[in-house]
Amino acid sequence: MRGTARDAELWGLLFARRLPIRHGDEVKIVWRMTGEGPLRVSARHRDGTPARVVFGPEEHSGSTWRRPGQEWGTGFAFPKAGCWKIELTRTRGSGHVWLPVR
Repeated sequence: MRGTARDAELWGLLFARRLPIRHGDEVKIVWRMTGEGPLRVSARHRDGTPARVVFGPEEHSGSTWRRPGQEWGTGFAFPKAGCWKIELTRTRGSGHVWLPVR
């Protein structure tokens, strides 16, 4: 998935047991983002409920996935159905993606 970003380019690669994603599932997302500085990631439902962070962000040193920027892995569990906004921020550069969960 391609994210919407400012002062950066943002891509996400989704690893899920099944699609569409169901609430309660643990989902791994690998991110590639240009910019500078450490990566901070959060996910919130439209009503403000936060997703549970399972792990990350963990910087990856090597990969065969070719997109611009540095690479990190994250894991989330989404506690309810709906549309989730995942926000990524670096010292320079920020972006987001919307992820539907059933």
